[in-house]
Parts: sequence; structure tokens; C-alpha cells
Amino acid sequence: MVVGILRLTLYIHGASSLKDKRQVVRKVVDRLRSRFNVSVAEVGDNDIWQRAVIGIGAVSNDHSFVNEVLDKCARDAGNIAEIVNREMEIETYSEMSSDWSQKPDFDAHDLTGANSSRSGSEPQPEGEDGWLTEEDLEK
Repeated sequence: MVVGILRLTLYIHGASSLKDKRQVVRKVVDRLRSRFNVSVAEVGDNDIWQRAVIGIGAVSNDHSFVNEVLDKCARDAGNIAEIVNREMEIETYSEMSSDWSQKPDFDAHDLTGANSSRSGSEPQPEGEDGWLTEEDLEK
């Protein structure tokens, strides 16, 4: 699994109010979401009229695809507002084990002590093996 993060600092020419800034930011965010199927949000400089920080995230199974998508996002955002700063980070995570024998066995753990550690609360009724049953919930 490959996760890419792009952080763009945009300079918005001619913005004289937060309303002007919001129009440009909304245009950038909506365009990137619809064209490239990425997650986009304004992540900084919320109260500064002529500057916005936009965070963009993409996930794929191919490193070059994530790099290409984020490059296209930066290019497209640059057509709407001037890019002052650009930071990109791409992380590759290894494959998770699909072998169920490697997964933790929850039945092997004693979960009955969890209720006794809470102070000031009355003990919870429990069924077999410390789990609540439907009958306990109907009481």
C-alpha cells in the first residue's frame, strides 16, 4: 500500500476578504476531488486572506501512480492560484499477513478484569467467558 501526502501553500491574488479566499479554496478543493479522486482539505492559514494551505492525500498500490496523481494535483491547483510552497511525502507500507494463525486470539485473553478496574461503577452482569449475553441486556 502506497500513501502519498501533498501540502500546497497557495497565494491568492486579489483576495480582500475571507469570502474571496473561500471562493478560490472551494474551487481548488472541488476541482481536485472531482478530477483526481483524492482527499483534499484546507489545513492551515485559515484566517489569512491571501494565503491558504491545502492538504491532499492519495492511496494506491503503485508508487509511480501516487506520484503522478499528486503532481497533476499540484499542476491543476497552480492554474487557479500561485503555489508558494510544495511539500510531498510518499510512504510505502509492507503487505499485511493474511495468515489467520498470526492474528491474536481474543478468547485466550482474560477480559473479565476490565469491569472491575472502573471505580464508582456497579459491576456489569456477564455471561459465559466474561461476555455479555442478550439476556443480560434485557434486564
